Amino acid sequence: MSHNIAAFFDIDGTIYREGLITEVFKKMVNHELIDASEWYDRVRPAFMAWDRRQGDYDIYLDRMVEAFKKVTVGISREHIDLIARKVIEQKGDRVYQFTRNEIEKHKALGHKIIAISGSPDALVKYMAEKYEFDDWRGTVYHTDEKGIYTGEITPMWDAVSKQKAILELAGEYGLDLTECYSYGDTNGDFTMFENTGHPTAINPTRELLDRIRENESVMNKIKVIVERKDVIYHLDVRTIDYE
Repeated sequence: MSHNIAAFFDIDGTIYREGLITEVFKKMVNHELIDASEWYDRVRPAFMAWDRRQGDYDIYLDRMVEAFKKVTVGISREHIDLIARKVIEQKGDRVYQFTRNEIEKHKALGHKIIAISGSPDALVKYMAEKYEFDDWRGTVYHTDEKGIYTGEITPMWDAVSKQKAILELAGEYGLDLTECYSYGDTNGDFTMFENTGHPTAINPTRELLDRIRENESVMNKIKVIVERKDVIYHLDVRTIDYE
């Protein structure tokens, strides 16, 4: 058993094929917990632009997070917790084949499996439970003493936060990071790649690919995976062409 080795997984776009926070937001609209205009007027245009490959994913994500932070103020954690559990029950199997196989491989090798995700902590918790992860970290949406969301958050989607988390987890579990694995898809995951010996970029964004190519130490050790339909492509970041 390799107790000092862990595999760190981002969730949105790495395990789950889209963004889990979007599914929660839609359910909040459908259940009339929030004003639908927050989705249709602000978030949906950015989502549609990205979905049509005419806009930037990070712009859509930023609007989604800002809207979610705004609309949850005054709502009970119990409500969000219930919706998060339902989202994972209904959507939790919509994952990439490659990542699902990697999770099972690491379990078989006795590695710890840890999620580090920018999704709300309630979602990360239930996704981690579904796939039997050993630990997890997500964006914390803070509540008051009555369990009501205040609008204050502690993010976990950016590179600085993920680096802090991975170093804390390494200390907590006595991990040898040079032997650990990491999986991500956006620039926020780059510090996980820097700090682990075996990083893998899954369907990476242009920004992430550009940054990898600017860092020789990461470029020399990283794997790049693109999964489309039922085909998994293993690419060399040094020779891959993209526009």
